[in-house]
Amino acid sequence: MGSEAHSVISYVADPSSVEHGLVSRADLTASPAAAAVRDHRTVREELPPLSDAAAACVSRASAGVNHAHLHLLHLRLEVPLESSAHFLQERRFMMDFHCAALLLLGSLSAVSVSAEQEVENLSGLSSNPDREIFVVRENGTTCLMAEFAVKFLIPYDVLALNGIDLITEQVSVTIPRGAEIAGKCGNTDSELHISWNDHAFIFRIFFSKDKHTMGSDGKAKETEVWKINKVQLVYDTSEVTHFNSAYNPGKHTASTHRLSALVTPAGRSYVCSAQQTLTMISSDHQKGITVSIYDIQIQPFDIKSDFVFSEPYKCITDQREQLEQMLPLVLGLILGLIIVLTISVYHFHLKLSAQQPQLPRDRSLYKNM
Repeated sequence: MGSEAHSVISYVADPSSVEHGLVSRADLTASPAAAAVRDHRTVREELPPLSDAAAACVSRASAGVNHAHLHLLHLRLEVPLESSAHFLQERRFMMDFHCAALLLLGSLSAVSVSAEQEVENLSGLSSNPDREIFVVRENGTTCLMAEFAVKFLIPYDVLALNGIDLITEQVSVTIPRGAEIAGKCGNTDSELHISWNDHAFIFRIFFSKDKHTMGSDGKAKETEVWKINKVQLVYDTSEVTHFNSAYNPGKHTASTHRLSALVTPAGRSYVCSAQQTLTMISSDHQKGITVSIYDIQIQPFDIKSDFVFSEPYKCITDQREQLEQMLPLVLGLILGLIIVLTISVYHFHLKLSAQQPQLPRDRSLYKNM
């Protein structure tokens, strides 16, 4: 398709070619440009489903191509250009054809790039019904993996029984297994978008990678880390499954501000069984929405093997809990070692005492010695 579009552009780049006889009307109608115009509908039918932006771009390009195609038919009929008005109209049509070809080529290039990205919801493979598994792949390689369980506590207003006052209710929302996902991978920025209930809920996680200065013993060391720098939830209170009789229902957006969470050394995955709680501020009268994430393993950058997390980096809470679990065992081992040492010393003392000569207790026996 790229070569055909290039042929289109090469023939129509200079509209004056027809005027000066460099390209005849018969040659133009038989050129690859005309073939590309005739076949553009077939090419569009063979493409994968387009995004809304790509579809709009291709639609505009197709309209321009159709417009120029009518003019090619006009040339094929050998209608003379009898006035300067016709000549200007011809130049305008040819420039429309040029622009349309460029738009079509650009839209097809965008489609080919987006077609290289894949997103997969593998939550059905999780043994935990509350844990979600999301994968984003680009160019046949995994570039973002996320496994976690999440729960949202969303406050909303309902009208009181007196019909005047407002009462704030709270609803708990989780991500269902059939959620739709999208994502974006980059060298320093990545995103994960999760939507469900016909886009009544959209949860977005934004990741970034940068340099981080860490100091120990008075020495500063700069290392590369990744983190979550923003979390956002878009929710619609007109969704009756969760929001019962919401007052003034509509869409609202809740976001965090200046977030720096799950800071992890680059090239490693973040692992944490403990619950991580974040607070987002909603556009619905500045209400606070709580998002609790637990049983986490996330890696948005530098995944070396397809569908495989890199070396885990445990959160401080898990490390502390692991230490607390090991502490009784360590104390038991130390106590056992002390007991063994005490018994060994006592046994050695008795053995030495048995080998020494025994002095008689009766002093009269000393005369015979």
